[in-house]
Amino acid sequence: MTQIVLQHYEKPAARRHLWVGLVMAVVALTFGIEQGLQWLAAHPMATQGLQASLLAGAATGLGAIPVLLLRRPSERLMAPMLGLAGGMMLAASLFSLLVPAVQTVAASDAPWLLGILTAAAFLAGVAGMQTLDRRLPHEHVEDVEARGLMPNVALVVAAIAIHNLPEGLAVGVAAAAGADHGMSLGIALQNVPEGWIVASAMIALGAAPLRAALIALGTGLVEPVGGLFGVIASTLAGAALPLALAAAAGAMLWVVSHEMIPASHRPGRIGAGTAGLAAGFAVMTTLASVF
Repeated sequence: MTQIVLQHYEKPAARRHLWVGLVMAVVALTFGIEQGLQWLAAHPMATQGLQASLLAGAATGLGAIPVLLLRRPSERLMAPMLGLAGGMMLAASLFSLLVPAVQTVAASDAPWLLGILTAAAFLAGVAGMQTLDRRLPHEHVEDVEARGLMPNVALVVAAIAIHNLPEGLAVGVAAAAGADHGMSLGIALQNVPEGWIVASAMIALGAAPLRAALIALGTGLVEPVGGLFGVIASTLAGAALPLALAAAAGAMLWVVSHEMIPASHRPGRIGAGTAGLAAGFAVMTTLASVF
């Protein structure tokens, strides 16, 4: 089959068609980028949201640097580090997403109707993440190791990407709506230890330290993808902005409940995980107060 295709493109007319298709693709891509840049220039808050999600995702790569020197964090550190990340995410979903949504609803002309719709959007965010978790093939390294099996690296990376997507969505929505309140900084800070954990998991699966660090950076760069959806939703929402904020909060809460708390509260590590969770919530409370 490959030989037939190659023979087809050896014909002059077929080669011309191939080049015409490539030129059209390049023109379409250039036009799309140009239109995207014009849209961002007309929506400065959207640009700010996209930049915030990009920086938050890049912090994952920053956190992966220690694996080049220190390799894997000790088991004693894993629980508080995961708890810290979960506490910051939990507080961010409250201070930067739900509170602004509730305040906007309370000041509206139809608080009951908008309030019900906002609650429904919150549940939709949770349901969306649950559906994504069920439909997309992925594996959690802790679960597979507990069964004594060697996990598929690609499926583990997919699980981490699913985790990072709602973070970018939340940062994009909050920053574009002007309701950041230190959220982007908080998510970036919690991504630093998270990057170390991700890179360490890749090393445990047999990856070289440099490759593990690059994989961790790559999973963090999923966040700008979520951030792009977030800024578009926030910009187009208008009067329905509380719905976008609440949906992002629901997605974040799902990650904390489904991923972060169980991972940090393994048997024998519950106290350390709870301490990390409280510390993370306290850090985010400080950031929300300052910003």
